[in-house]
Amino acid sequence: MKPLLQVEGLVRDYRLPRRSLLGPTPRRRALFGVDLELAAGRSLGVVGESGCGKSTLARAVAALERPTQGRVRFKGQDLFALRPPALRLLRRHFQMVFQDPYGSLDPRYRVGRSVAEPLDALEGGDGPAARHERIAEALAAVGLKPADAAKYPHEFSGGQRQRIAIARALITHPELIVADEPVSALDVSVQAQVLNLMLDLQDRLGLAYLFISHDLSVVRTVAQEVAVMYLGRVVEQGPSQAVFAEPAHPYTRALVAAVPQPDPARRRRPGKAAREARPGGPASIGAGCPYAARCPLAEARCREEPPLLRPIGDGRQAACHLA
Repeated sequence: MKPLLQVEGLVRDYRLPRRSLLGPTPRRRALFGVDLELAAGRSLGVVGESGCGKSTLARAVAALERPTQGRVRFKGQDLFALRPPALRLLRRHFQMVFQDPYGSLDPRYRVGRSVAEPLDALEGGDGPAARHERIAEALAAVGLKPADAAKYPHEFSGGQRQRIAIARALITHPELIVADEPVSALDVSVQAQVLNLMLDLQDRLGLAYLFISHDLSVVRTVAQEVAVMYLGRVVEQGPSQAVFAEPAHPYTRALVAAVPQPDPARRRRPGKAAREARPGGPASIGAGCPYAARCPLAEARCREEPPLLRPIGDGRQAACHLA
């Protein structure tokens, strides 16, 4: 059975402002050959610190940004090889939920109009009665009332606005939802409500999620698989419970060790590598492993030869010579 989503060798470069009028245009690479797969009805979490390329990956998967190299295949079709009309038809099957629920909703539009935007743009042709029925169905799916369609976004709480954003993503009956930090702007109690809603929708509708987050506890709750990114590269990937229980890459160990625990007496003591390698900006990047400058386990080989993402057993992969 083919995966629902395939990301193959994804590279994304950005042009930076010139330092001089006649000088070359500098470029910054955000993604370095990322490869991912996601099956229908499954969840893949992508974690990493700010600036590692998570949101760039999300925008490329949602066909909002064209990659410099590589392919994004959805149901076997290369999104960036399709002509605009064909891509528009395929967009009905994948939608995106953004980080800021208020910023992603137009304050001048009533909720019903905002929820129906994908329906109007990608499908159309339905009469007013059918359109109102689809809006009411989408709002009911996220626990809101049909009467809420007549209200404005400022009349709702942050958690309710995120429910509205999810309803907008659901209205075309997609198979994949790309969620870019969907709960990071919400209070902890509201986060739990939205996450439980997303899990319930996955069970009822068979949705697949590409879940972008910097919060490891959130990804552990939502995703069956996890990919850890560092400086535009996937450094570890595998079942989320296995990766978080026994991380193989030193960077993943540092991320897990940095998660605060409510009871220090029950906190699992991290190893020496996790204590010494803390998340943060890289000191320098040479020809070898991009994490070598901060890794307490780095050897001469790590600074000279870049590690490849390779299987390490139990369905896991790691880009580390010592894993």
